[in-house]
Amino acid sequence: MTVVSPANTARPEVSRAGRISVAISDGVATVEICNPAQRNALTRAMCLEIQELMPPLDADPDVAVVVLRGAGNTFCAGAAISELASVLIDRQADGSTVDHLSAADAAIAAVSKPTVALVDGACMGGGWQIASACDFTIANERAVIGLTPAKIGIIYPRPGIERLIRQVGHAKAKYILLTGETFSATEARALGLVADVVPSESFEEKCAALVSTLRSRSQFSMYSMKRLMDLTDASGSGLAVIDQEWAEAWSAMPDSPDMEIGVNAFLNREQPRFTWRPVG
Repeated sequence: MTVVSPANTARPEVSRAGRISVAISDGVATVEICNPAQRNALTRAMCLEIQELMPPLDADPDVAVVVLRGAGNTFCAGAAISELASVLIDRQADGSTVDHLSAADAAIAAVSKPTVALVDGACMGGGWQIASACDFTIANERAVIGLTPAKIGIIYPRPGIERLIRQVGHAKAKYILLTGETFSATEARALGLVADVVPSESFEEKCAALVSTLRSRSQFSMYSMKRLMDLTDASGSGLAVIDQEWAEAWSAMPDSPDMEIGVNAFLNREQPRFTWRPVG
């Protein structure tokens, strides 16, 4: 991967096709999918890079928000067709197989900090699965989104299908997957595939404003609520576990410095400057 941050200089360009780069600035890590020769399609190596990259970003105290986007005017064309088998069903020496796309999905979904996918241009197949692993997706109005496994005779990965059903419901999920149709950004929003659609001429400006808004919010609030929502959404989680997590989060609220900071700022009509940071 290529890393650019105030403390790092970019590594030399790799000769192979495709890479994942990250730039860290003012508390925001921008992760970029870059494989222009294949419309930013994900190779096996790129999926492995995502898996390697996410845990350090999650642990980095200087990172408050993670943004995922594609290089240029394309988000991601999905898994690279030339490497489809090695991306989705990579056979191991013991006879088992590894779905590297879903492993990359899991690495993104495991990030405890707010994650946002900014989708411009094509977002196809596994590209949507990677975007949907983020907390929410903002699409440029010129974006096109399609989940097209039925067009090439494969099965969409299980994590992608399960998340699709949670987001849009069974009937719409079947419609999307079985037809393999491609949808405009507006249609995708109506179906529930993206959270919002932004006009092309103001896409960068409005996305930057959104990220800035997230950056200004209480990390205690966002971190805690994201964890609780993910736990509530997770299949198989027992009610006792959920109740315990809620009780612990609720009891921690008065001890967080952010509560006092937020209340005082509100009463004094000031912009709060929250100080809480996750530990470990």
